[in-house]
Amino acid sequence: MTEHDEDFLTDSSENSELFEHHRIEVDKGQGMLRIDKFLYHKLEGISRSKIQAAAQAGNILVNSIPVKPNYKVKPLDVISIVLSHPPHEFKLIPENIPFNIVHEDDELIVINKEPGMVVHPGHGNYTGTLMNAMVYHLQNLPLFQKGEIRPGLVHRIDKNTSGLLVVAKTEYAVNHLARQFFEKTTKRRYLALVWGNFEDEEGTIVGNIGRSIKDRTKMCVFPEGEEGKPAVTHYKVLERFGYVTLVECRLETGRTHQIRVHMEYIGHPLFNDDRYGGDRILKGTTFTKYKQFITNCFAILPRHALHAKSLGFVHPETGKEVFFESELPDDMKTLIEKWRKYSIHQGEEEE
Repeated sequence: MTEHDEDFLTDSSENSELFEHHRIEVDKGQGMLRIDKFLYHKLEGISRSKIQAAAQAGNILVNSIPVKPNYKVKPLDVISIVLSHPPHEFKLIPENIPFNIVHEDDELIVINKEPGMVVHPGHGNYTGTLMNAMVYHLQNLPLFQKGEIRPGLVHRIDKNTSGLLVVAKTEYAVNHLARQFFEKTTKRRYLALVWGNFEDEEGTIVGNIGRSIKDRTKMCVFPEGEEGKPAVTHYKVLERFGYVTLVECRLETGRTHQIRVHMEYIGHPLFNDDRYGGDRILKGTTFTKYKQFITNCFAILPRHALHAKSLGFVHPETGKEVFFESELPDDMKTLIEKWRKYSIHQGEEEE
């Protein structure tokens, strides 16, 4: 495995692989049995407490109706279950790494992640991750020491993407939030600076996303839908700077690298996205001054220009919808302001 491959494995964005969806048709000879006990024996490697938490969160359906852990399974029942499924099981070492908490309560923590921080340990990144920082943050709480709370991922954002991320603290919250992400009812908006200008003010990109056949470190779009998983991204133009455009993206699905891949697919790679071709001059002039301007821009933002600006979901405890917003990080703010000034004085800069 190359170093770049290792980076790929830990640089995963929100995606449906964080959840398992099981569908079980009960045999006609099955005797009546509590559903938590039935699933404990049926599903390998899943604890009964995890099954019970899934049921309490409404994630276990029998014949399309949510049931409690004490439901008695009957012959020919059709059981559907959504479970949180961490991508890697590593021992999390507590590390005193500062991170920005936007909101915290007994069930969850909302974080504004800095760019450059890996979310979850993986091959090549066993320490220094957000989850290592989370374990340190929680380690002195009595409920954490008893094993009643723990950090649980229900979605991720890329290492070099900044912005909002929710982490569950209880098994119930993990399951409740997992169902919302699985059913695509969460509200997520991103800001991206991309190469090129758009003809329309808004649009929708549809195209299955899967691992590239030519380059395993990349994802790509399969327009015919024969490979990959369905992906839908809605975008809206916020500000035009001539050679680059600031857009807002709303995810309908959450595939790995979705915004980055979809924008490359329609010919508008993210600014300075080295994996998807945005780290070279794609639009503009041949003037030396312009080339130096772009070099300076890349130095200001040495990553892809993507920020998870807002996040909305139903709170597991209150049942009410909550909504969080975050400011752009300084590097993206500075970059956008530099482009704003450039677009106003474009003629002068190119002389």
